[in-house]
Amino acid sequence: MRLRTVVARGLVLLLLAVTAAPLLAVVASGPMGDVAHAQAGGAIRNIRVEGNRRVEPETVRSYLQFSTGDAYDPEAVNGSLKSLFATGLFQDVKIRRQGSTVVVAVVENPVVNRVAFEGNSEIDDKTLGAEVQLRSRSIYTRAKVQSDVQRILDLYRRQGLFAARVDPKIIKLEHNRVDLVFEIQEGPETTVRSINFVGNQDFSDSQLREVITTTRTGLLSFLKPTNIYDPDRLRLDRELLRQFYLKNGYADAQIISAIADLDRDGRGFFITFTIEEGQQYRFGDINVRTSLAELDPAQLRRTVSTKPGKIYDASKIEKSVEKLTLEVAEQGYAFGRVRPLIERDPIGRTISIVYTIEQGPRIYIERIEIVGNTRTQDNVIRREFRLAEGDAYNRILVDAAKRRLRGLQFFKSVKIDTLPGSAPDRIILRVSVVEQPTGELSFGAGYSTNEGVVGDISLSERNLLGKGQYVRLGLSGSLERLQIDFGFTEPRFLGRNISAGFDVFHREDDLRDESSFRQRRTGGGIRMGVPLNEDWAFVTRYNFVREEIYDVQPFASLAVVNAEGATNTSSVGYTLLYDTRNHPKKPTRGLYFNFSQDLAGVGGDVQYLRSIAEGRGYYPLYKKILLVGRAQAGNIEGWGGQDVRLQDVFFKGGETVRGFDRAGFGPRDLGTDDALGGKVFAAATAEIRFPLPLVPDALGMQGAVFADAGTLFNPGDLGLLQTFFVANSKTIRSSVGMSLIWESPLGPFRADISHVLTSESFDQEELFRFGAATQF
Repeated sequence: MRLRTVVARGLVLLLLAVTAAPLLAVVASGPMGDVAHAQAGGAIRNIRVEGNRRVEPETVRSYLQFSTGDAYDPEAVNGSLKSLFATGLFQDVKIRRQGSTVVVAVVENPVVNRVAFEGNSEIDDKTLGAEVQLRSRSIYTRAKVQSDVQRILDLYRRQGLFAARVDPKIIKLEHNRVDLVFEIQEGPETTVRSINFVGNQDFSDSQLREVITTTRTGLLSFLKPTNIYDPDRLRLDRELLRQFYLKNGYADAQIISAIADLDRDGRGFFITFTIEEGQQYRFGDINVRTSLAELDPAQLRRTVSTKPGKIYDASKIEKSVEKLTLEVAEQGYAFGRVRPLIERDPIGRTISIVYTIEQGPRIYIERIEIVGNTRTQDNVIRREFRLAEGDAYNRILVDAAKRRLRGLQFFKSVKIDTLPGSAPDRIILRVSVVEQPTGELSFGAGYSTNEGVVGDISLSERNLLGKGQYVRLGLSGSLERLQIDFGFTEPRFLGRNISAGFDVFHREDDLRDESSFRQRRTGGGIRMGVPLNEDWAFVTRYNFVREEIYDVQPFASLAVVNAEGATNTSSVGYTLLYDTRNHPKKPTRGLYFNFSQDLAGVGGDVQYLRSIAEGRGYYPLYKKILLVGRAQAGNIEGWGGQDVRLQDVFFKGGETVRGFDRAGFGPRDLGTDDALGGKVFAAATAEIRFPLPLVPDALGMQGAVFADAGTLFNPGDLGLLQTFFVANSKTIRSSVGMSLIWESPLGPFRADISHVLTSESFDQEELFRFGAATQF
């Protein structure tokens, strides 16, 4: 019974299966079967583009990563979306399926009808329009708008306006067009309010401020752009500080950071340089070694600038390498390579150097390309290279050229890259520069106890017409003096390392209080200078001056009366200079010496030989305490039977020996009390400068104590004046005193209080002296 039941059920199931098979086949071939097939990756039969107005459907399809006949692939769809968005043509893109058809729906980005700027006054529309990417008839995208906003902000920041805000506005027009308006709030100019240094022990803040190019904002800062914060200039200043320390013996010095903090109202930056000075080194043993048999190390050693026992100076190592490279090349080794091997002794604080010379790879310079110089001429840049097209490539000489280009201060940045040439042994040097302003308009005002109110204004340009020439026009004066002068200098005369130039001037002095006359001098001259080596220079010159003594006061000295009138002076002369100071304006170490002679009588009405010598020395006693010494002397004598006139002799006073009035000591007419000057003078000064206690370095104040001594004697041609009416003494005048030196925002000022130790009864003394500080 059970067996018959099981067999019956099996027969029923078999009958149902046979009967349902045709029905299932029909269902599978219907619409639901198509959907299942597409979901599983079926073929795409059609691609339809919707929403496009300007862009052709075929253009849209060209960016798709699938086409008709392909299997539908979500990854291909995702890639297509990215490609379409990347074109910048579309604001929105959607891809969907409708059965075997793929629909690409796009929303096109509008076309820019015009771009306008509102609220801008510091930067004109033309400059802003050249900076932005979006222009009339370009495709509008949000990314481009954001990029242009940042470009405008960067442009304003380069102008010192860090508080500027830019708000883009869209005005929709018909036919999918828009007007783009950048609403600008420029805000106040963002200047540098203070410059501070942290970690400097051996150099004061005021000395380091002279090293960098950025300046603090002062009353006259509107005349110079250097008080505007510039990130590029800050990077340059950081490098200048590093080089300054390396030049002064601090081989381990690091400029840890240079931070510019913007105040809350966006009006000013507070710049802080953090410095790690390290210890000061001196040069130890200096040797030269070479693997080239024909070179003599002893002879080459005399070429180097680094000397044992001298303060370490990284720039002297670079100059020594350059000199050795040139010397080796002149001896027939064009590919000679010089490498300095440095051995440091931290305990003895010395650095020994071995210059090793070996044969380098054979590479030639095919071409020197210069880019970025829109103003400076190519030859001004090329002349700083000791290399030319076709010469053997030497990295040391290229680096030296880069340093010289930076030293011109024509460029904000200098970059030299090497590119492959037309052959394996050929390279191309590409010199990329970013120019910076080289003109300067400045003026100052102050008060002097000798001249009263004083002032000056000058206009200078370091790179005239892009030729690297220097020109200056200056005007200065007071109630007792007026001077205008103009000077021009060509630093590379005839393409050689020789400077040449000319000067013209006009000066008027009121000396009625000192010597009962007024003086007028007008003239000019030409000059030429050549560096003898790193420390020595020689300058030669010719001058022609027309001098006039006039407005002689009643009861003036007979010497003054006899000198009244006009004369012409034609002279030739020279100056020999020696300078090892570590800072051109505020030295703390080194020596300076100059000796000059002028021979008058090459034509003209006057014949004399004038000689002047001056020496200065700077020595740090302890950290920021500095000992300064100066010695000077001069002599003038007539020749050809002619004595020296009154207007050519030396007049000395408080500028030489403090405690004495202007023209306060030296030969004098006892009857009229007129100073007559002298043909011989000598003077010496010793001064100790120190920081003021409890006074922050940021104020730029320091104190000093000094001792001065000097003499002036032997008057010139006295005419009919009897010598017994003239006081003429070789007595040494001397004084001691104290000073206050202030690096104020208006410029340097100095106040001296002096006590005269030795003098003559006819001398005129002065207790207090105030005026512009004189650095010596």
